[in-house]
Order: sequence, then structure tokens, then C-alpha cells
Amino acid sequence: MFSNYLTVSLRNLWRNKAVSAISIAGLSVGLASGLVLFLLVNYMFSFDRYHPHMDRSYWIVTDVKQERTMETDAAPRPLADVLRRNYAFVESAVRLETFFGRTISVPDGRGRFLKKFNEARNICYTEPQYFDLFGVEWVSGNPKTALAAPNTIVISERYARKYFDNAPPMGRTLRLDNRTNLTVTGIIKDPPPNTQLRYDAFVSYATIPVLESKQALEDWKGLQAMCFVLLRDGVPAEQLSNAIPGIRRKYYSPNDAAIFDFHVLPLDELNHQRSGMAPRPISYALIAVGLLLVMAACINFVNLATAQALKRSKEVGVRKAIGSTRWQLIVQFLTETALLTLAAVMLALLLTQLCLPLVNRTLAEQVDMLNPTISILDLAKPKPLVWFSGLITLVILLAGLYPALLQARFNPTLALKGKLTTHQIGGLSIRRALIVVQFTLTQFFVLSVLVIMVQLRHMQQTDWGFRKESILAVWLPRDGLAQPHVLRDRWLRVAGVEQVSFCSDPPASPYNRPSPFSYHTHTQPESFETRVRAADENYVATFRLSLVAGRNFLSNDTTSREVLVNETLVRRLGVASPQEVIGKRMHVKDADRVIVGVVKDFRNGDTRAPVLPITLVYDLTHCQMATLAINPMHTETVGKAIEGTWNELLPEEVYRSRYISDLINSFYETERLLAGLVQALSLIAILIGCLGLYGLVTFMAESKTKEIGVRKVLGADTLQLLWLFGREFGKLLVLGFLIAAPLGWWLMSNWLQGYTYHIEIGWWLFASTIGLTVLTTVLTVSRQALKAAIANPVNSLRTD
Repeated sequence: MFSNYLTVSLRNLWRNKAVSAISIAGLSVGLASGLVLFLLVNYMFSFDRYHPHMDRSYWIVTDVKQERTMETDAAPRPLADVLRRNYAFVESAVRLETFFGRTISVPDGRGRFLKKFNEARNICYTEPQYFDLFGVEWVSGNPKTALAAPNTIVISERYARKYFDNAPPMGRTLRLDNRTNLTVTGIIKDPPPNTQLRYDAFVSYATIPVLESKQALEDWKGLQAMCFVLLRDGVPAEQLSNAIPGIRRKYYSPNDAAIFDFHVLPLDELNHQRSGMAPRPISYALIAVGLLLVMAACINFVNLATAQALKRSKEVGVRKAIGSTRWQLIVQFLTETALLTLAAVMLALLLTQLCLPLVNRTLAEQVDMLNPTISILDLAKPKPLVWFSGLITLVILLAGLYPALLQARFNPTLALKGKLTTHQIGGLSIRRALIVVQFTLTQFFVLSVLVIMVQLRHMQQTDWGFRKESILAVWLPRDGLAQPHVLRDRWLRVAGVEQVSFCSDPPASPYNRPSPFSYHTHTQPESFETRVRAADENYVATFRLSLVAGRNFLSNDTTSREVLVNETLVRRLGVASPQEVIGKRMHVKDADRVIVGVVKDFRNGDTRAPVLPITLVYDLTHCQMATLAINPMHTETVGKAIEGTWNELLPEEVYRSRYISDLINSFYETERLLAGLVQALSLIAILIGCLGLYGLVTFMAESKTKEIGVRKVLGADTLQLLWLFGREFGKLLVLGFLIAAPLGWWLMSNWLQGYTYHIEIGWWLFASTIGLTVLTTVLTVSRQALKAAIANPVNSLRTD
């Protein structure tokens, strides 16, 4: 019997090749979209799940409660040492600090260097206890002693090749920041891509006092380290949480204890909170969108299957007449659905694999993920295999059960006489409801992508309040320059270089840690904080900042006492005029300074926040960047000359530069990534919607054949007949819009509220949404509707 079902199913699918192809295409696109999103989320949830003691490993983070609560992923340096020395329920604790802007050089043994690298993100300071908590495979060296002494380093196999090519790395020397030598004491396997702890090199934590001071590891107010704790078997996390208040009382003054608030998080939250790239709400939202797309594809299948029901009524009648039961008919139609679904699955797997390289590349470039390896082979793992099998079963039932039940209940007498109508096969009501769902989904995505794109353009066109074009930022050595004027003078001789300024950050910077300050005669900090930029006397001219009161820095201010503030800081102080703050005292960064000028407001870099209080401090010792204003006519040729001067004057340092305009563009990466994702989802939703519309117009053409014939005989022209279809789709489209518009407005308005400077969702965005949907609908249904309208009425009426 099953062989017969299979034969008949294959024969029927082949006979209706066009409909079968559309069904397979719709299902495959929906499944492929869902698979890509599910594999992406599955990959995000796999981060740092391979460590040996996940169930009892925790991560301590700090909230800094001042003007605004600042959530960090760090903790004070001494915390881990206190926990492992003083608390018996702690089996181990470790601290680590990530490298940013450090130079690693490979000495040649003759006072020079074979290679130089500027390292960031992949190297950290840590302790031997790191290897107690985290899954690291050793190639050579002793994990207990490799990082016990100062000036030691453990590197991965790929970094061993990077630094030493094919030479044996053990015992070799690397130089850190041209200040201290590091001895290679261990080699480990390369870290996997699905980890937030993607370190290729570990420098012993005992090296920090050598580079800084002996008191560097006793700083409770600084938040330089990440702190991880391994509890003993059977110890609940609450015991660690309960110990935290005692530590705060012991090591902080009452005022400081109110500022620093520690939290204990499970290690498996490392990729989802604070320092992670995949917050759980986003992951769950992606899962929901994937399910919606799969459901939309199933809706298409139902529409197409029921549209073909009338054509198969006589087949059902014959089978019932010769003794087929309803259950046997259901099995037959489910067999056809299973064959279609399996074909769609095979095509979906192919489409998914074709899309995944783009997904991996986008994650690597836009999200700064280390060599992501999302693959279709991930479905072969136990957990993904279970949910993928469940998904396919669910698709077969969702897409096939309703049409099977519908056709299995046909009245055999009416079926054999050809008297079945749309009422006997369920009418249009269910298909209308399904199409409304698709219209709603499509129009929601279209409205969302329009709002995101317009907001992104608005942000890009915002006046930042300073010159950002044709300015090159060059990172200086970590310890600064002994004679900065020498480098500046040489650069100014390069044709095309107009200005050179030294600073800690450009006006807009991703680093905006708040600093408390007091103003004038006040001895206590103000109720709000400021963001500090170290700068020289050329900073204002280089970035074309406007002074609204006072003067610029004097180049002979060797005491670093002069500061400039922005208009926002003056307003927050409650001062009526910028002129009133000139000459007033300002205590900031542990020093008494004097305000000499007020600059016009400029954006500080956070695209969501308003203009913040800014303080420019004349302080060359903390300038870590040179900014060069370049004549736009020379931007293509001046770069090599600037680098050549650097290599001549600073041969031991790595040259690293970036245009400020590129830095500004990086502030929009999240919005661009979101816009790209929503654009892709919109196109998929539109494609699936078009296939659903094809199914409905096909069904309508079948159900209205005689009505169209009668109308033509009575004199109706083609436009009047087309209006039958247009009226039907118009009502469904408008109904879908009435659902999608308020839903989209509510969600996108909430999203826009995260930006201080944002667009308003105007009527033209809704008009554009419904206009694009109408255009897509017309293009989709016009051919099939026109074919039905111009058909010969004799063919449709000859049976009556």
C-alpha cells in the first residue's frame, strides 16, 4: 500500500511540476532562513561551554554607581587574590587583563628586532590559576609553573609561528613595549573560535609590578582586571554572593562602598552579558524571527495545496468509492507533503551552506568575532540534530495535515460528479487569514527596514561639531614621546600636512569613562561627571573647534593646569554665561586646574547619548595619539611619507594609523549590521509573501471560474474582471497594514527612544510601506489574474 502511495505521490508531483516547484521553493527559502538564524543562535550559545568546571565557575563584575550606573565586566585587581586566600569555599580564583595597544617585538640578538607587532585583544596578563578554570590544551611547558615568575609568557601554536616562524619557541625571548624581556615558558593549542577568552598569549601577572609599581596590584578603586572564581564542589553561588558585602566593608571607605557594587554571574553568561556580543534577548528574537519565517513558508504550502484540492476531487472520489478510508487518504497526502518537504530540506541545506560563508565573514568583520566556523555540519551534533528533526516533523504536520484532512473528508458523490465547491473544501476564509498574516509580516519588516535606514542616514548626516574629514590619527608609543616636538616638526615638513596635534583621544571617541570633578569653591564632587581629553595647544585648530569664551591653551603651560570645557558642562553647572567660568578653579584628575576657555559643543562619540560634559586638559604626558590634518588634495600620497618619518625617528615602534572619518563610521556598525539583517529578512518575507499570493490567486481563479464566465457573457470587460481580484487582495492588504502599522510603530518608536537624536516616524514611511507592498502584490498576482480574466467563458460554462 505504501508503495502505491509513493508511486501516486511522485506521479502527481510530476504532473503538477509548476505548483510543486513553487511549493518546494517557498518551503526551502523559509527553512533556509530559519536554519541560518538557528545555526547562528546555536553558535552563540556554544561560547565557552567547553571549560571543565562550568557548573561551579563564576565571573565577578562591577557596577559603578555615580551620576549614572556604569556596568562593567571588570573587578579590582586584589579581589581574586583575597578570595582564594581568605575564603575556604573558593577552590581557585584568577584575574586577567587584556592587552590594548601594546608592542611585542622579536629581538635578533644584535640589539635590533626581526619583527614588530602591535597587539590588542589576543594577549592578556594572567596567573597560573587560569589553567585551573579554563579548558586549555598544552603542547609543552608546565601549567603550574609557566606563569609563576615575572617576565614569562605562554603562547599558542599560531602565535609561535607568527613570532618565530618554524624555529623552536620554548626559551626564546620577546620584548614587551621596548621595556622588558619576556621568556617563552609554554606552548598551548590555538583557542577555539567560540570563546570570549580568545587569548593567544598569556603574560605572567607578576610582570605588572615590574612595569608599573609594587603597589599596582593593591588598587581597589581601579577596575583593570576580570575576575573568575571556581567554587568547591557543592558550594552554592549564594555563598560567594553573601561574602561580597564583607569584602566591600573591609577594603572600602563608606563612600566608596556605596559606589562599587559587585555581582556574581555564571560563566556561561560570558557571551551574553556585559562583555558578550550576543545578549539573550537578541538571541531569542532571532529564534522567534526564524520560526515566523518557517511558519510563513508553511502557510504558502497550505495555500498552494488547498488551491489544488478541486483538481484532485475526482481522484479522492474514486479512492473512496473503491474502499479507501479517510485515514488512508490522509497518509497518502501526508506522503506527498513529506516528499515535498524532503526535497525542500535538501534545497534548504544547500541554500544554507551557500549563505553561511557570508554569515561567517560578516561576523568576523562587523562583530569582531574570531574566525567563526558556523557550518551546516553543526546540524549533525546531538542537540541540533534533535531540534532539526523536530522542526522537519513539525513542518510536515503544519504544511500537510490541514490539506490532507480537508481532502480526505470530500463527499465522494459530489467529487465524482464534479459538484464540489469552495465551500466544501473550506472556502476562502482560512486562506484569507493566512494571507493577512503574511501581509502583516511583510509590511512589518518593510516598515522596520525603512525606519532603520532613515535613522542611519540621519545619524551619518549629523553635524559632529568638529572637522572629521582628512584627519589621520597615529597611535603613539605607550610611554609617550621623549621629544614630541621633533616628530611634529618633521611631519609638518611633509607636503600636505597642515596641522599636527597630540592628544589622548579625538573629540569623538569610543572611550568615554566619566571623571568626577569639583568646580570653583566647592570641595565635594559635582552631581554630574565630565569626560576628559588630554590635548595640546594645536588640538582646537586641528579639529576646528570653536571657542565661545576665553582663549586656547598656551604652549608654555608646563604645569598642565589649563583646561577648556564645553558649553554643556557650563549649562550643567547652572552658570548663566560661558564667560563667567573663565579663570575659575576646577579640580579634576586629582589636580587643581583653571578654566581658560569654553568650546562650542561637539559630539563625544556615543551615537545614542546626548552631548556630554567634556573637559580638555593641557597634558602632553597622557597624549597617546597624534592627529594630522591633511590637505584633501594629498590624502592618497601623504600616508607613506608620514609612515616613513615615523620609521626613521622611531624604528623600534610599530606604526599604526586610521582616519578619523573611518573611526566615526565605526560608531554606526551596530546600526549597519541591524539594517543589513532586517533588509535580508524583509526580502525573504516579501519572497515568501509573493509565493503565498500566487497560491491565493490560483485558488481564487479556480473558485471564480464560472462567475468570471457569467460576467463576461453579461458584458463585463477585462478591467472589471481584474477588479474582482484587486478588491479581494486590497482588503487583505489593508487589513494586514492595519495590524502591521501600529505594531511596527510601537516597536520602532521604542527602538528610536534609545537615541537622543532620532527621526520621527512620519506618515510618508507608512505610505512607502503600503506602496511597496501594493507594487509587489500587483506584480505577483497580475499575470494569473489576467489569465483568468481573458479565458474563454465557453470553457468554464460548458458543464452547466
